[in-house]
Amino acid sequence: MRLRSRIAAGVAAVVAATLFVITPPVHAEPGEGGTKGLREALETASKGYQDAKVKLDAAKKRQGELAVEITASKTRVDQLSQQVGLLAATQYKGGGNGSLKALLSSDSMSAYLQGAATMRYMSERDAKQVTDLKGAQLKLDQQRKELDLAIAEQETQLKELAKRRADALKALEAAGGGQQASGPSGPLPNSANPAPRNPDGSWPSESCSVKDPTTSGCLTPRTLHAFNQTKSAGFTRFVACYRSGEDGGEHPRGRACDWAAAVGGFENVDASGGDRTYGNNLAAWYVANADKLAVLYVIWYRQIWMPGTGWRSYSGGGGPAAAHTNHVHLSVR
Repeated sequence: MRLRSRIAAGVAAVVAATLFVITPPVHAEPGEGGTKGLREALETASKGYQDAKVKLDAAKKRQGELAVEITASKTRVDQLSQQVGLLAATQYKGGGNGSLKALLSSDSMSAYLQGAATMRYMSERDAKQVTDLKGAQLKLDQQRKELDLAIAEQETQLKELAKRRADALKALEAAGGGQQASGPSGPLPNSANPAPRNPDGSWPSESCSVKDPTTSGCLTPRTLHAFNQTKSAGFTRFVACYRSGEDGGEHPRGRACDWAAAVGGFENVDASGGDRTYGNNLAAWYVANADKLAVLYVIWYRQIWMPGTGWRSYSGGGGPAAAHTNHVHLSVR
């Protein structure tokens, strides 16, 4: 009996120890790394960059459409101008007077009426050609004005992009980072299915309204979409998304996920070997699919990626969790 008790106790100890090893902590870090002010500045800069990029893309698209429309309108104006020019030449040579003389010299009422109808038709036809030419010219002028506006809008948005980029770098530099970094890269596919957008290409506003599959909290639909796309791309190691608390950055809003680099979860060591390769590949995949997933920023191994800035040094302070050397942090708009 005593032997059985010892065996049972030994088995229980082994099981407990095993569970302790393989069960990862719920969260990668108490905060998101960096100060609340830094995160807010980065969020504002990244959102502003995304908004400006949408408007810039729309202006470029409209410029391309207008270029095609203007070519067609100019061809139409040239054709109508030639027709009206011939009409004016005919009138100058007395074409109208000749038709009137022929009408007055008609030898029967039937011929007179037929001639009058013909003159009326020719008059209406000639007037229509002149009207069509004026309309085509007005349309062409309007299209050229719209083209000027589209080009001006592009210049405005390019300035906005530069401003937002500068804002992000200023915030990072104030926190002791911001230096240009190489960042992870690789031949990873742009394979994510795009998240839904508004008809004008902008991102719809979303709240933390759907169940977070990693915790008892919530996510925005767009964050859940990014989560599912990440899993579908083959990144299936431990992940935690929602986290309560004012200092959780995007996590309490349901707009962020932390992906552990190690198979066993959030280990309190810098990722190395295959674990670091996994983190590199995941971070690079997010960059490749950033426009589809509305990525605000990615943090991995003391570096941060944002739209417009590329990879930059990032000092979260503290150990592997705050430095993001044991997990990849994703923030979604």
